[in-house]
Amino acid sequence: MQNPIALVMIAAYLVGTTLLGMVMMRRSRGGDDWAVADGKMGTLMIAVGIAGTRVGGAATYGVAGDVITGGIWSMWYSVNSFLALALVGVFYAVPYRRLGIQTVGEVFVHRFGSRRCQWLTSLCVQMEYLIVNIIEPYVIGRILTAMTGIPFGITVLASGLIIVTYTSMGGLWGSAATNLIHCVAILVGLGAVALIGLNHLGGWDQVVLSVDATIATTGQAATWWSVAGAGWLPVIGMFFAATMHTPAASVYCNFAAAGRDERTVKRAFLFGGLIAAPMPLLAGVIGIETLAKYGAEAQLASYQTLTRLALDINPWVGGMALAAVLAAVISSGGPILLSSATMFVRDWLPASKDWSQGRRLRAYRTTTIVYGMGAAVIAWLGPITSILDLLLFGFAMVVPPALAVTYSLYWKRTTEAGAFWGMMLGFVGGLTWYAFTHFVLPGQGEGIDPSYPTFFIPLIAIPLISLLTKEDGESKAAFFTKLNAVKADS
Repeated sequence: MQNPIALVMIAAYLVGTTLLGMVMMRRSRGGDDWAVADGKMGTLMIAVGIAGTRVGGAATYGVAGDVITGGIWSMWYSVNSFLALALVGVFYAVPYRRLGIQTVGEVFVHRFGSRRCQWLTSLCVQMEYLIVNIIEPYVIGRILTAMTGIPFGITVLASGLIIVTYTSMGGLWGSAATNLIHCVAILVGLGAVALIGLNHLGGWDQVVLSVDATIATTGQAATWWSVAGAGWLPVIGMFFAATMHTPAASVYCNFAAAGRDERTVKRAFLFGGLIAAPMPLLAGVIGIETLAKYGAEAQLASYQTLTRLALDINPWVGGMALAAVLAAVISSGGPILLSSATMFVRDWLPASKDWSQGRRLRAYRTTTIVYGMGAAVIAWLGPITSILDLLLFGFAMVVPPALAVTYSLYWKRTTEAGAFWGMMLGFVGGLTWYAFTHFVLPGQGEGIDPSYPTFFIPLIAIPLISLLTKEDGESKAAFFTKLNAVKADS
C-alpha cells in the first residue's frame, strides 16, 4: 500500500460524502422530490450543485493532463465554465422553470407537441451524458489503482458503485448537499497543492525554466506557452463545444425547476459560474508544476503523474488534493447520472407522466443503477486516451438541440420541421466530421473540432427549413402565453 495517510484520508472522504448523500434519502420520498427537490432549493444549494456539474474529472484531471501534453491553452476551460453557466442563467433557466419541465426535450412537447424532437434531443444529450458517466468512474479507478495497486477493473467497478449508491438514494437534494462539501474541498485542495507545489519547486521562475527545458526536446517550444496553442481554431472550438451546448444540458432543467423562485434561479446560475471557474485554472497550474518536476516522464504518463505530484509534495496535502479530485468526479457524476435517469423515464416512457410519485421514484432509481453500472463496465473495457477530447466531442453533439431550443424559445417563426431536421442534420454532420478527422485525416485531425458543423449546420438549417414549412398557430400562442407570464414569485 502506497502512502497510507493519503489513502485513509481519501477513503474517509469518500465514505463520509457518500453517507451524507444517503442520509438525504429521507427528502426523496417521491419522483419530484428525487428529480427536482420539489421546487424548494435556495441560491447556495443550486449554485454548488450546478458548479459541480461543470467540474468533474475532465475539468481537473483532464485539464491538468492536457496542459502537460499540449500546453496552457487547455486552461480556457476555466473561462468557458463561467460563460456556460452564465448563459443558462441569463437566457434559459427562468423559461425552463416557467414551463415546468424536468428534461430539455420537454420544451418541444410544450412548443410543438412533438415527440420526435423530444426523442432526438434526448439522444443527443444522452450521448454526452454517457461519456460523462464513463469518465467519472474511470478517473476514480485510475487514481485508486495508482495508489493501492488494486487491479483497475476492481477499482473502476467499485467507483461506479459509489456513484450509483450516492445518486439513487440521495436524489437532487443529496447531490446539492454533498456538492457544497465537494466545492470547498476542490478549491482548498487544489489551491493548497498549487501553492505548496510552487514553493516545493523553487518558485515560478524555476518552474518556467524546468518546463522550457522539457518542451525544447519535444518540438512544442513555440506553442506550449501560447494561450492559443497551435492556433485559435481549437480554442474557438472549445468555446463552441463547452459553452454553446449548455442550454441543452438537461441537468440544468432539474436545477431550474428546483429553485424556490425565478430570482433565486437566475442568481444561482451566475454564482455557480463564479464557483466553477477557478477549478480548471488551479488544475492547469498543477499540470504545469507536474511537467516541471517530472520532465519528459510526465509527457508519457500525464494522468498518473498528477497523482504522483500531489503525494510527493506531502502525504497530508496530497491526500487532501486527491480527495478534491475525487470530489470533483462525484460532484458532476451524481447530478448528471440523475439527469440521465430522468431523461430516460420522462422522454422515452411517455406513460410515466401518469404514474404515481412512488412508481416514478422506483423507475428513476432502477434506471440509475443499470445506467451507472453499465457506464462503469465501459470505463473498464473501453480505450480511453484524452479525457478532455472525449468530453468535448460529447459537448459538440449537444449543440444542435441547444440551438433548436434557442430558436424555439426566442424566434416565434420556428416550426417543428425546422427544429427536428436542423437538429438531425447538425447531429449527423458532427458525427461524420468527427469520424473523418479522427480516422481518415493524418494526425487524427487535431485542431478540427466537431462543434463547428454541429453549430453552423443547425444555425442555418433551422431558420431556413422553418421559413419553408408551416406551424400550428394555436400551440404557438399557448406556448408563448405561458412562457411570457410574469410569475408572482419572481
